[in-house]
Amino acid sequence: MSSRLGTGVVLTALTLSVACGSSAPSESQSATPAADASHSGEHAAVKRVFFVAPKDGETIKPEAKIEFGAEMLTIAAVPEGEVKDVRPSTGHFHLAVDAACLPPGEVIPKADPWVHFGKAQTSVETSLKPGAHTLTLQAGDDQHRTMEGLCETIKVNVAP
Repeated sequence: MSSRLGTGVVLTALTLSVACGSSAPSESQSATPAADASHSGEHAAVKRVFFVAPKDGETIKPEAKIEFGAEMLTIAAVPEGEVKDVRPSTGHFHLAVDAACLPPGEVIPKADPWVHFGKAQTSVETSLKPGAHTLTLQAGDDQHRTMEGLCETIKVNVAP
């Protein structure tokens, strides 16, 4: 139960950070970190989402910046109002702490443990409790439905 409470506190901090305007561009953008050579080459033509930082297995500080990236997927703000048609190859990020990827086509809940980045944000400042955590990045379409193959999970250790 204390782990679940800790996750709620973390997600509250994440949500407040997102609500306060963390990296919220006003126009559509494509998140492709050209400077990161590890994301080029054989994977360049594959649609995917990934963590730019931190890296899998990395030890991070309790207050850390988490950065997201995408290839072959346009990262854009969710349109205002009721969305009837989704834009092809267009999505936005969702982050969960200590949760796994959701199956393709499922609506990503707007509740713990998921944080939505519907304004096309590509990073967030976090406040995580010390210890081992799983971070899951999942792309959602304009209706917040998961997109086939567009999820990555990494493990991080948060230093005391």
